[in-house]
Amino acid sequence: MAKPMNKKKFLCLRFNIGLIVALITVSFIVLGLGNSNFHTISPAVAQRISPSDVWQLVVQKLPDLPKENQYSSKDTGRIAENNTLASRLIRYHIYIKGRSPIYRLDWKLTLADYLGANETIYEESYPGNDSLKQNPLDGDRTAISKLTRNQRNNLVQVLVDIFNTPR
Repeated sequence: MAKPMNKKKFLCLRFNIGLIVALITVSFIVLGLGNSNFHTISPAVAQRISPSDVWQLVVQKLPDLPKENQYSSKDTGRIAENNTLASRLIRYHIYIKGRSPIYRLDWKLTLADYLGANETIYEESYPGNDSLKQNPLDGDRTAISKLTRNQRNNLVQVLVDIFNTPR
């Protein structure tokens, strides 16, 4: 039968294991070991390309995407033509949810929000609520829900391609 370990040896072994785990963790973080790209993602990745410019590229590449730009501005009372579904989608994704614009999965999560299959979108914080007379959230949800799976996949791919294009 194995001899039981005394308390002092057990605590010493436990400390050593903890120290080894801590050193390995620090090594991975400092040296960037492993296949992780997390250390290369800059929090300002969205600032390389202005979201106000991206929506125009999206509309050019996907002319069938509904514009949903029929809403009136609170300030001027005129139709806010540049406040589109694409621009609000991008602002929601980056600024409201804080998701990375360079990953397909993040965009799919955002579309799932619109489809009611992921996180709740709150009307009071939705882009356009503060600047348009009518909150565009319901119209945007309807427009996204009318897209086919293929159209949604194309939208995601276009967004990822735009944000991953070197500038």
